[in-house]
Amino acid sequence: MLEKGLKSLLVLAFSLFLTINSTSVFAQGKENTEPAKKEEGKLNIKEVIFGHVSDAHEFHFFSIHHTDGTETAVAIPLPVILYSPQNGFSFFMYSKFEEEKVVDGYQLDGEKIVAADGSDVYDFSLTRNVVQMMLALILLVWIMTSIAKKYKSGQGVTSAPKGMQAVMEPVIAFVRDEVAVPNLGYKANKYLPYLLTIFFFILINNIIGLIPGSANVTGNIAFTLVMGVISFIVTLFSSNKHYWTHIFNPPGVPLGVKFILVPVEFLSMFLKPFSLIIRLFANMIAGHIIIICLVSLIFIFADKMGTGAGWGASPLSLAFTIFIYFIEVLVAFLQAFIFAALTAVLIGSAVEGDHSHDAHDAHRHGHELPDDAVII
Repeated sequence: MLEKGLKSLLVLAFSLFLTINSTSVFAQGKENTEPAKKEEGKLNIKEVIFGHVSDAHEFHFFSIHHTDGTETAVAIPLPVILYSPQNGFSFFMYSKFEEEKVVDGYQLDGEKIVAADGSDVYDFSLTRNVVQMMLALILLVWIMTSIAKKYKSGQGVTSAPKGMQAVMEPVIAFVRDEVAVPNLGYKANKYLPYLLTIFFFILINNIIGLIPGSANVTGNIAFTLVMGVISFIVTLFSSNKHYWTHIFNPPGVPLGVKFILVPVEFLSMFLKPFSLIIRLFANMIAGHIIIICLVSLIFIFADKMGTGAGWGASPLSLAFTIFIYFIEVLVAFLQAFIFAALTAVLIGSAVEGDHSHDAHDAHRHGHELPDDAVII
């Protein structure tokens, strides 16, 4: 009873935390990253960097500058969905702000949409982060269902896998053998669907985020926060009496030390999923910023030292950019693996018990522990 009560209390605390902080978290890349005003004829690097890594209401690819000083943006505008107590719901495309300064009583304040009369606004728009996550989810479901249909038809069972099957099967086997089994033992199959889901969902978003003009979804703290909290909740609901005993009454520890160790262990329970959140966010946003900065070196040299200096810096800048880009492809796979692996470690620590207990449960449920399994 106490164990269930602790689980419910911790889930409630995290839910309240998300509710209270949701507005500030999902505003990342808007209020706190509002670009400085562009000086006339000067390159604003801050605007360029944050314009690429922050969320937006359109997929912007590039701009065409005309001889008369005007420019045409090549972009895909997204639908804007707003609600205010005074005006109710409003629906329009983001491109309407290019034609009118005030649309349905709303205007732009930097990258943020605000009410012209200063009243409260609730933004439910489909930003590029949201749209890209939907596309990634659709792509993931399509790939997995198409592969499942092939297995049901016998392809890959009575014959060698082909096409996408041949690509995905080794990856799935790798996650099972190197992530799930070593950390979860005979319970690996129970949590394998979740581990595979977060691995491929993060991987697909990482890969799509490397396409020029796309959104850096995994470099948004809101995305990584939700992924980390889900892993934390799964860990809590997977925990057993042994897990809570090690936190609140560590065995074999002197009483005086317990007064120090128990708060540390309790705090580490929250810090572990927090490290998941920060690790994925920091690695993905850092890589994108480095690529943008390397490309921007060309324009910085041209702006400060003339067009010739810009052309002279181009080969070296592009060479480093291509090198870092390939490193980012590796990081995309690596970060998906690390997130899934550390999630498995967290769940494994929650379901752990003494080895004799694990072997007894495995035998009772008709499972066999793999020879190389390590119960954490």
